[in-house]
Amino acid sequence: MQNLDGTIGRGRGVPDWLRAEREYDDEVIGDDTLGEMFVASARRNGDRDAQWYKGGIYDRTMAGVAYPEALAGEFASLTYADVLDVVQTLSAGFVDIGVEHGDRIGMFANTRMEWAQSDFALLSAGATVTTVYTESEPPRVQYLLGDPGATGVVCENRELLERVVAVEDELELEFAVVMDAFEAPETDLDVYTLADVYERGREQFDEDAFQERLDACEPDDLASLVYTSGTTGDPKGVKLTHGNFRANVNQVRKRFGPRPDKAPDTPVIDEETRTLSFLPLAHVFERLAGHFSMFAAGGCVAYAESPDTVSEDLERIQPSGATSVPRVYERIFDQMREEASGSDVAERIFQWSLDVARDYGRIKRDPDEEPSLGLRARHAVADRLVYSSVREGVGGRIDSFISGGGSLSKELARVFDGMGIPINEGYGLTETSPVVSSNPAEAPKHGTLGPAVVGCEVMVDESVVSQERRENADGIVGELLVRGPNVTEGYWNKPQATEDAFTEAEDGGDPWFRTGDIITIDEDGYLVYTDRLKTLVVLDTGKNVAPQPIEDEFSTSERAEQVMVVGDDEKFIGALIVPNFEQVRKWAEKEAIDLPDDPEGICDDERVQEYIQEEIDRVNAEFPKHSRIKAFELVPVEWTAENDYLTPSMKKKRRDIREGFRDYIDRIYE
Repeated sequence: MQNLDGTIGRGRGVPDWLRAEREYDDEVIGDDTLGEMFVASARRNGDRDAQWYKGGIYDRTMAGVAYPEALAGEFASLTYADVLDVVQTLSAGFVDIGVEHGDRIGMFANTRMEWAQSDFALLSAGATVTTVYTESEPPRVQYLLGDPGATGVVCENRELLERVVAVEDELELEFAVVMDAFEAPETDLDVYTLADVYERGREQFDEDAFQERLDACEPDDLASLVYTSGTTGDPKGVKLTHGNFRANVNQVRKRFGPRPDKAPDTPVIDEETRTLSFLPLAHVFERLAGHFSMFAAGGCVAYAESPDTVSEDLERIQPSGATSVPRVYERIFDQMREEASGSDVAERIFQWSLDVARDYGRIKRDPDEEPSLGLRARHAVADRLVYSSVREGVGGRIDSFISGGGSLSKELARVFDGMGIPINEGYGLTETSPVVSSNPAEAPKHGTLGPAVVGCEVMVDESVVSQERRENADGIVGELLVRGPNVTEGYWNKPQATEDAFTEAEDGGDPWFRTGDIITIDEDGYLVYTDRLKTLVVLDTGKNVAPQPIEDEFSTSERAEQVMVVGDDEKFIGALIVPNFEQVRKWAEKEAIDLPDDPEGICDDERVQEYIQEEIDRVNAEFPKHSRIKAFELVPVEWTAENDYLTPSMKKKRRDIREGFRDYIDRIYE
């Protein structure tokens, strides 16, 4: 094993930006609890906008009671002083309906303003917030509320409340709180609207009592149980303390805060930042990056109407940044291409501009290379014709996006960067609160996850990969091990899973958390993702193939919508491919090809298969022979969270896909 001890630049010395990051300190960095962190920020930033919320989307019970109703289709704002009042009042109300220090309270709602307010209110009351994805049906709801022994739940609406009521006899619940107006179903639970809780809090609120509850919380107290997405088996409840989250807020602040060493045009996260929040707050990535870190910094969080309206909301909100998963950036790219498909001329200009952006983005991040005069001239023309419109399409104020929760295509990162919309990719896990590494805005490297954040130690266990792999790696390669103040102590009620997840402590030090990810650490200390250890495809020849890099190569493809590599214990690599049906139909119309109307017929059409094969040939050219796709099957069903082929954070449930499309895989290897 090799321990990098959180360092960077092996043999090259510590760069100035990292030295400055390690030494940086300000009023946002601290060792207090999450409730205290929010209160301190709210008092510093009282008159600044804290939240933007959209009218006409929800029938909010708090609107007109705690804050004004927003006009339909328009955004209204709340200042930090406003939100602090709401949080303090709700906190008192939750205590009045029975919440006690240490109680586990479920949060079962989409990402919205009330989620954030209720989160801080419950944390300030000493409760532990346990998260439930809105896709969860009653059996999963029973598990996610029953496993932690939740005594209460905050639901978004009647629909989600009914899923709770359906299994209430199997739970320890005493009450439910509902954000939107509703007609109560028949239930033995005490049911309140969020406005009811607010009104009770207004009657009971006492400043000294609120402060006493804040003081009673300790950094080692459990802040949240965040259940893993469950790509295999039941999710595990990851125990994250106030101290875990607070340490990660500090680490993110040191990397992205307004350090004095940064150039004036370097993107930072501070009180001037406005972000769009649309990923699930039940997912730890958004909870830390788009919630805790943003409110600690004094920034403004605007809440999207839904994940389906992100493009529209970006234009309206004009954020300076946003956090998202790679799948969303792929969809933004697809929409850009769709808008440029009106004519042959427009398509040719767009494709030319992509080539320019790709070249410019690559050279832009190479310290040893400068763009030529010709490339700069082409880039200026492409900027006027294409890139400026693309930037306006995402609001016109984006300094940078942040990508996490999955592997981002290196080519896609170069294209966006070349268009003037940099995407800083990072890496983390629920168990690490979650940020382990991220690309610094002042020194990003496409295709990497950046170096580890300050205070987070990383070590690579090389024993899990072959000698051949180690010899051919551009750095040290193996399973990434992590330890630091942001790392969980383990899983709720799962001692064996906890034991299996950590190494044995040596030399009196803390044990290392086993991430299960194969990572290469390059000579600059930047992490490069390969794949999950469990998803490596092992051919019957003994060759190991990482699916993720192959699948990433299709991220900018207009022909393939989704791809999953298969081939365990087989002689060659195969793939299941969901075609981009809209693009396939456009191609067929242009080529005067008469296709079947139904997706199954399109997938079976030999001409379509030849069309997809051309794309596979392009991708295969990037990989060694044993990693090339030799055969494939087109499948007629898109993989989504709704049909349970993706997790709520948009990762593939590979086992479920293999089981659901077993006949297709069998045909590949007939």
